[in-house]
Amino acid sequence: MQKQLTRFKVRAVCAIASLFLAHSAWAVDPFTVRDIRVEGLQRVEPGTIFASLPFRVGETYNDDKGSTAIRALFGLGLFKDVRLEVSGDVLVVIVEERPTVAEVDFLGTKEFDKEVLKKALREAGIADGQPFDKALADKAEQELKRQYINKSLYGVEVVTTVTPIERNRVNLTFSVVEGDVAKIKEIHITGNKAFSESRLLGLFDLDTGGWLSFYTKSDRYSRTKLNADIETLRSYYLARGYLEFKIDSTQVAISPDKQSIAITVNITEGERFVVSGIKLEGNYLGKEEEFKSLVTIKAGEPYNADAVAETSKAFTDYFGTFGYAFAKVEATPEIDRVNNRVAFVMQAEPSRRAYVRRINVAGNNRTRDEVVRREFRQFESSWYDGDKIRLSRDRVDRLGFFTDVNVETQEVTGTADQVDVTVNVAEKPTGNLQLGAGYSSADSVSVLFGIKQENVFGSGNYLGIELNTSRSNRQLVLNTIDPYFTADGISRSIDVYDRTSKPLSGQGGDYALKTRGASIRFGVPFTETDTVYFGTGYESLTIVRGTNLPTSYADYANTFGDRSNSIPLTVGWSRDSRDSAIVPTSGRFQRVYGDWGIAGDIRFVRANYQIQQYIPLNKQFTIALNGELGWGKGLKGQPYPLFKNYYSGGLGSVRGFQQGSLGPKDSSELSTGGPKKLTLNAELVAPFPGAGNDRTLRVYGFVDAGNVFKDTYRLNGPDGLRASTGLGISWISPVGPLRIAYAVPLRKQAGDKIERLQFQIGTSF
Repeated sequence: MQKQLTRFKVRAVCAIASLFLAHSAWAVDPFTVRDIRVEGLQRVEPGTIFASLPFRVGETYNDDKGSTAIRALFGLGLFKDVRLEVSGDVLVVIVEERPTVAEVDFLGTKEFDKEVLKKALREAGIADGQPFDKALADKAEQELKRQYINKSLYGVEVVTTVTPIERNRVNLTFSVVEGDVAKIKEIHITGNKAFSESRLLGLFDLDTGGWLSFYTKSDRYSRTKLNADIETLRSYYLARGYLEFKIDSTQVAISPDKQSIAITVNITEGERFVVSGIKLEGNYLGKEEEFKSLVTIKAGEPYNADAVAETSKAFTDYFGTFGYAFAKVEATPEIDRVNNRVAFVMQAEPSRRAYVRRINVAGNNRTRDEVVRREFRQFESSWYDGDKIRLSRDRVDRLGFFTDVNVETQEVTGTADQVDVTVNVAEKPTGNLQLGAGYSSADSVSVLFGIKQENVFGSGNYLGIELNTSRSNRQLVLNTIDPYFTADGISRSIDVYDRTSKPLSGQGGDYALKTRGASIRFGVPFTETDTVYFGTGYESLTIVRGTNLPTSYADYANTFGDRSNSIPLTVGWSRDSRDSAIVPTSGRFQRVYGDWGIAGDIRFVRANYQIQQYIPLNKQFTIALNGELGWGKGLKGQPYPLFKNYYSGGLGSVRGFQQGSLGPKDSSELSTGGPKKLTLNAELVAPFPGAGNDRTLRVYGFVDAGNVFKDTYRLNGPDGLRASTGLGISWISPVGPLRIAYAVPLRKQAGDKIERLQFQIGTSF
């Protein structure tokens, strides 16, 4: 033992002596620097070195400055090694540069696009031309694994390979073996008594899979989705009186082969409470009665957390209309556990008024900032107004360019009365491209081209072009809409069209109907939801006589001549209070427009009214109603012009009947439409079976009724109407809203053309 202690003392003394000698060797006496040389540079500019040194030529050098210089150079992240040497009064800086990344590549990645991964690594500091850092590469490897785990690929393996190449560069390769997706095999809820497990699991977006799991991916475990489902479960209980409901634990078990996941949620329901009363305390700006009218908590009914949250939010929002962005409203429960009753005290403190410093837009990779900003009614450097911010959010959502729009408010650090408002949007595809070609004995070779872009070049403008070269139906249509033709929000719409319709060779005849025209229309916003339209145009209709000319065409030509011109004035009005232009669940849309032929060969008047109402039953089910009424009449003793007729049948009117086939027919059995139109639609929209709560894929049941009529027809009861019922699917596809319907006629007559299965892109009803 004594020998070991002696040996330890000797080693300690030697170590201390070594440290002292090393320090003595490093230490130099202060001196004035006559020159500074840099050695070892390959790509880094010498100026980068000199800018980081804490001394210059002619200044005094000492050991403290040397230590500071080494730390500063290492801090640049450009060098593997840095040394300082002194040669007389010359200081030599010797560096060894880190290798530069020449190329980053990924092997075996199927779940993620390579460019997306490269962009993510670039933001983390790993990119072509950047200095290579092993620590960053290891961090990137772990982040890559985490991303795969978020997609339920627990068996993923990632190997990082660093390959040195010439000129002190390296190639960085991430080799990925993704493995199979781990799927949820079991989900259980324990501790439930008031509600069945199947009913509670029906609230979850996660499930054990179904026939649409390939689309919804609902059987892929995600911690984020599970947390959202747990909050949904919590909200369900809290909205039904269970004030003290709690989640005891959540267990997620993965199988040894990392292919199966079992989830168990343990809960305690607690007792069910009834609200006994509500009272207000605090500062309500002398408007207590106005705040009381916002209370949705009802005494005598079971406790409902949604009503409490709704009341608190209504109070906060109402404070916001007076500029109090930092208002605090707290609903304090006073619990009587003996009688299972609870009273609420609404404690309010308006705090201080605030104004908006800056409005930011995030998530718009393609849409320009100004397209979002011009819809805002809350301005920068103005007092915060909650009503205006909510109105602004709704206006941005109604543009139809985004699948999701939300607004966040952040306090400005270091100030007492400023906030920043951030508008977060998620863009959706707004274009529709159609390209086709075909050959038939009737049309020979035909080309069909169409492009519709609701947000062309991210400008918020609409552009539509349609071209069809078939022999029987040639057309060229150009339509453009500038929603902000003026800075005040006046819109301008221009339409130019040239259409030629001929009979198919199998039908006989060589007649043709040519329609050409152009129009311009302006929209003037009078309120936030009301817009008035007015415009004019020029239309020319030419009937090229030939064999087998339909009777309706011959009668028209005999009245107005083979060629007739019209100059109509257009006026209209619309009001839109829907919560969304893509998937509306609440609100109303109304539109009225009319045409008045004031000059030309044809004199007429036409009016149309449409109303849509959306009624939310709950989070999943919505009732959608649509009504449309059209009327037209010839003026100055003239009949109503044929080419202004309304048509009915098919998607957008009465489903189950061939498109445009309903209504009057001439002696050649050609559907001619009519000057009067009535359409009624009712839909019940629900989640698609197996798709969970996905709003982009929905199923709906519908009932339709309607028809078009002659000028002399008088509608007395439902006898003249056609009706149908059926089921349909709506899908927000990458090329636009797609609707498919299967309909069964309820009211039909002999000669009606039935078409049970129909589909179309972009139809609302």
